[in-house]
Amino acid sequence: MTAREPAYSAQFITSLDQVEAARWNALSGTDYPFLRHEFLHGLERTGCTDAASGWQPCHLLLHRDGELAALMPLYLKSHSYGEYVFDWSWSDAWRQSGLHYYPKLVTAVPFTPATGPRICTAPGLEEGEGIALALQAVRDFATDKGLSSWHLLFPEQAVSDALLAQGLHQRLATQFHWFNEGFASFDEFLGTFSSRKRKSLRRERRRVQEQGLSLETLSGEQISEAHWQQFYRFYQLTYAKRSGHGGYLSREFFLDTAAGLGDQVVMIFASKDGEAVAGALCFRSSDTLYGRYWGCEYEFDCLHFEACYYQGIEYCIRHKLARFDPGAQGEHKIQRGFRPITTCSSHWIADPRLSEAVGDFTRREALHNEQYRQEAARLLPFRDPAAQAR
Repeated sequence: MTAREPAYSAQFITSLDQVEAARWNALSGTDYPFLRHEFLHGLERTGCTDAASGWQPCHLLLHRDGELAALMPLYLKSHSYGEYVFDWSWSDAWRQSGLHYYPKLVTAVPFTPATGPRICTAPGLEEGEGIALALQAVRDFATDKGLSSWHLLFPEQAVSDALLAQGLHQRLATQFHWFNEGFASFDEFLGTFSSRKRKSLRRERRRVQEQGLSLETLSGEQISEAHWQQFYRFYQLTYAKRSGHGGYLSREFFLDTAAGLGDQVVMIFASKDGEAVAGALCFRSSDTLYGRYWGCEYEFDCLHFEACYYQGIEYCIRHKLARFDPGAQGEHKIQRGFRPITTCSSHWIADPRLSEAVGDFTRREALHNEQYRQEAARLLPFRDPAAQAR
C-alpha cells in the first residue's frame, strides 16, 4: 500500500495571540532570545510592532496534516526603518518605474540586526523542505496581495544559500564580531595586540577610571524596575540626540518584555558619585552575547567603548561565551579586536525587470563587500599576521 503524502497548508496570522507560546517555542527554541514567543509577542503587546508603526505582523505558520510543522516571523512593512539592510535606493527605483515598493514583506526580528534562525521546522520536516514550503507560501501570498517583494534579513548562511539556489537574490554585508579564543582574562586577550594598539586600548580604559566612573554588570533578577526605568531614560535621550525621536521601543517593552527574559538579559550600568549616568543593554544565548542598546545622561570620554565593548568582552570571558555580536556597523570596532564577518539577506522580487536589476546590483555589491572585508581585516590590531587573517 502506497504511503499517503502529507497535506500542507499555510496560515498567516496577524498576532502571536493566535498561537500558544509553547507551540511556537517548541519550533523556534528559546536559546536565541529574539525569536522567542515572549520577545516577538512583547513587541506586539507594547505597541512596537503594529500597523501604526509600519510593522504589521503576518507571521507564517505551516501545518502538516493539521499539526504545526514550520513557522517564520513575517511583517507587512510600509517603510524600511528598523531593518539594518538598506534598500531606500530600491524604493526609488520602483517609484521611477511607476510602481509601488511598499507595502513589502519582511522576515526579520524588528530593530535587531542579529543573525539567527528565521525559518523553524518541527522534527520530521527537513530544513530544506521547510524552506521550499515557506518560499512557496510567501510567493503565493505576495502575488495574491499584489506585494512588491519579500526580504529575509540576517538568516543563517545555509538558509540564505538554499534560497539563492532557488533563485532569490543574496545581499552580503559586513559586521564586526569578537571571538573568544579561550582567553582566561582581558589581559590575555590584550596580549594578542601589537604593543602600540595595546597601549592605546589600556589608555582608553584608564581614562574611564580617571573620570571617577564605575561600572557594574547585572543580569536577570539583579535588574530592578528602577534599573529598567533609568535605562529607558538613557535610551530615549540618546535616540533623541541621534535621530530626533525617542526610539522604536516603548517603556512597556523594557519593563515587561525585556525584564521577563530572565538571565538572557545583561545590563551594564555606569555611575559617577553614586549616580547612574549611562547604560548598555545586551541579550545572550548559550554561546553568544548580543549588544543591542546604549544610552547616557551625560557624555564622558571613552565611556561608550568601555560599556558597549570592553565590559561585554569581559563578560564573555567570565562566562565562556564564544562570540560577542555588538550590533551593526562601526569601523571603530576593528582596532578594538572585533573581526569583520559577512552577514547575508535574501530577496524575492515580484517584477521580472526589477528582479533582474536587483540581481545585478547584489552581485556587484557582493564583490565590493568582500574587498571591504579583506581590507578591514588587515587593520586588525593583532601582532600575529596569522591572527589578522583568521
